[in-house]
Amino acid sequence: MSATVSVVIVSFNTRDLLRDCLASLKTECAEISHEVFVVDNVSRDGSADMVEQEFPEVHLIRSDQNLGFAAANNRAFARASAQYVVLLNSDAFLRTDALRNAIAHMDSDIAIGLGGARLVGRHGEWQPSARLFPSLLNDFLTLSGLSAKHPKSRFFGRFDRTWADEGQPAEVDWVPGAFSIIRRSVLERVGYFDERFFLYYEEVDLCRRIKSAGYTVCYWPDVVVVHLGGESSKKVETLTMSKSGAQLALWRMRSEFLYYRKHHGSMAWWAKELEMGWHRIRARKNKMADAAKAEESRAIVKLLARAWQDTAGGLISPARPW
Repeated sequence: MSATVSVVIVSFNTRDLLRDCLASLKTECAEISHEVFVVDNVSRDGSADMVEQEFPEVHLIRSDQNLGFAAANNRAFARASAQYVVLLNSDAFLRTDALRNAIAHMDSDIAIGLGGARLVGRHGEWQPSARLFPSLLNDFLTLSGLSAKHPKSRFFGRFDRTWADEGQPAEVDWVPGAFSIIRRSVLERVGYFDERFFLYYEEVDLCRRIKSAGYTVCYWPDVVVVHLGGESSKKVETLTMSKSGAQLALWRMRSEFLYYRKHHGSMAWWAKELEMGWHRIRARKNKMADAAKAEESRAIVKLLARAWQDTAGGLISPARPW
């Protein structure tokens, strides 16, 4: 018989966290029929060797290049045989009964295509766990800071649903990829991750396709997952323009343009102009008051222009690895 769940973890230079993740997963899955896949994206810290030596029961897939998130997961999807596929970050840890509850929810309604968890930080602090699809309005509310200023407003707090009671389950647009459970039959119907997305937006695109096929995407508060990865790479404003920060920002912009072009056509140009325009205004506003913010915004405008050129306006994905 095939397993109930196929857990897929993408590994990239997080050996110690990956070890802890796999150890906790073994405990959580003790009474659940399961298989675990680790796809290693050419880690330099010995992650793959650690898995091979310490967790021989895990199906290890060694890539000879950094495939990014989407393509790496797809390698495991092609081999997974279970009824449900579970995506889990190497820095994410299932609380007691999280997986059991997720399976029960999926079993209860065949219309559910994908489900997500209540993500919390190391100390239990809330992390955005259920979101609306990107739109020019949602982008503007985030860029302008209005969403952060009015989190309890159903209008201003719409993108991250900060107005909602996190203790209530809900049908949502999409959930972050730190944890999600996907019905395998649905995954086979709508297709795997779109490999044009190297990092960012791949789970948004998949959720959109799942909903377009007539299935629901759900958020469940009783599926609790501790996610150690912060939100620093989610918003450009939090990134200093270090080499790594600029790289993450560029990847996010490329994926944003690819997503908008795929699902909204020429709206991709307006998405670019909205963010560019905002940062041009921000740069002028802070020219004298805050030189660091002004310089950051000027750097972001340059990155946006580069991302637009790299993707030919969202039409093509640069060769991997980005």
